[in-house]
Amino acid sequence: MSEGIEKVKDRLRRATAALESAQIPYAVIGGNAVAAWVSKVDDSVVRNTRDVDLLVRREDLPRLTVALEGVGFIHRSASILGGRGRIEMFLDGPGAKARDAVHLIFADERVDPESPEPSPGVEDIDPTPGDFRLIDLEALVTMKLTSYRDKDRVHLRDMLEIGQIDETWLDRVPPTLRSRLQALLDDPHG
Repeated sequence: MSEGIEKVKDRLRRATAALESAQIPYAVIGGNAVAAWVSKVDDSVVRNTRDVDLLVRREDLPRLTVALEGVGFIHRSASILGGRGRIEMFLDGPGAKARDAVHLIFADERVDPESPEPSPGVEDIDPTPGDFRLIDLEALVTMKLTSYRDKDRVHLRDMLEIGQIDETWLDRVPPTLRSRLQALLDDPHG
């Protein structure tokens, strides 16, 4: 099990180092961002994730492709389930599966037409120095409320459990997402 966790951490380090070296703006999002934020309060609550999600600008995709392919990743574009668009990903070498990839989300765009909010910009990062550019907490919470899948609700409940977010956040999220946050506040154990 720990080998799988180390593979994800290595994938994250290699991908972000390649983007840093190429001076391409990005932010770490998804499960790795939640883990980084949660660990600042209580690392016993941190959950593992199996992939790497990065927020990038669409116009940087050509340069980003060169940078990531230069460190062994293989670019793939795939249809999103239900035909709601495409996802850009970078498989971690030949024979890798989509879950063993770096997945891209484009900044300032809706992930799909039904998304209540667009993704944040790559400039919405935590100013605290770290190993990589981490999406700021407010933008991360907004992204998790926008996606609102089971795993997103679990991540948000973890943040609620440790007091990282609470009812004061209702005024910090867009009005379109307040009912989702209120539902989690009303039933924090799901």
